[in-house]
Amino acid sequence: MTTLQREAQAWVVRLGSHQATEDDARAFKRWCAQSRLHAQAFTRAREVWQAMAPAALRVQQQEERVARQRLPVPVPSRVAGRRALLGGAAAAAVAYLAVSPPLGLWTSVAEWGADYHTATGEQREVALGDGAVLQMNTQTRINMQRTGSADRVGSGGAGKGDAFELLAGEAEVLADAAGAAQVQVSAAGGTVSALRARFNIRNLDGEVCVTCLAGHVEVARGAQRTQLDAGSQLRYGTAGLGPVAAVDTGIVSAWRRRQLVFNQVPLAEVVAEVNRYRHGRLVITSEALGRSKVQASFSIDRLDDVAFLVRDVYGAELTELPGGIVLLGRGRA
Repeated sequence: MTTLQREAQAWVVRLGSHQATEDDARAFKRWCAQSRLHAQAFTRAREVWQAMAPAALRVQQQEERVARQRLPVPVPSRVAGRRALLGGAAAAAVAYLAVSPPLGLWTSVAEWGADYHTATGEQREVALGDGAVLQMNTQTRINMQRTGSADRVGSGGAGKGDAFELLAGEAEVLADAAGAAQVQVSAAGGTVSALRARFNIRNLDGEVCVTCLAGHVEVARGAQRTQLDAGSQLRYGTAGLGPVAAVDTGIVSAWRRRQLVFNQVPLAEVVAEVNRYRHGRLVITSEALGRSKVQASFSIDRLDDVAFLVRDVYGAELTELPGGIVLLGRGRA
């Protein structure tokens, strides 16, 4: 076992205990920030401990049943050792919160290991090689890739250009109209290729949406392949490529103007989108309220007003909790 692996396992156990302090959290973040290998080592260590937890739980349950049948026979030291293992595994499972924080209330470890990432509410521009420009939206993670001409898809591939993987989030990509470079983006098992084009790509929980804003782009997943023209959009996931549809590109790219625009969208979807940009969390507690249709435009810089607008327009009942969490429920008649 390498030193890095031992350190990663030690952090898993420490963060999963009830003894971790704020100083520990800051030290852990510094440790992870040293390199992508550190963050990856922690993720692998956490996965191993998580995999052990269910098995250890079954051992504990079985031995507790045996212990009840045999009382008052003392519990052997071997059993105590196994229970100690369970305690460690269960504690490590709690460290999962460091990687997948509840309600998205803090930054995940996976985000620290990406080549480029944006925090909640942050937008960032990255100038890629060969003249391409990448505009990253909130909560976006990207890894750069090395891709040769044999791996590129689409017509006109020149064997050079930029390639990256959109791990999560949303980005707008502009390929230089004056150059011959091709941009290739992989996301959730699919690939988007463009030569002299502008497009928006969004990957949330493995569901990908691609919108061609100008020029032409090609979307491929497995044996399926489709070309998108300006003003068209498609979605894909585990079921493959969906149908091509015409869309209002102004709504799709509104985030570039620091706006969120919704046209007859269920409130539940509006809240889910707002939560990507806002610190804290809006939580709808009424299914009926969540089905209400919304026609609105919000400034990304004033999203704290959304909860009060929902209250005023739909008569919702607001409950404000610490940490920026606001519960939205159906108001009393």
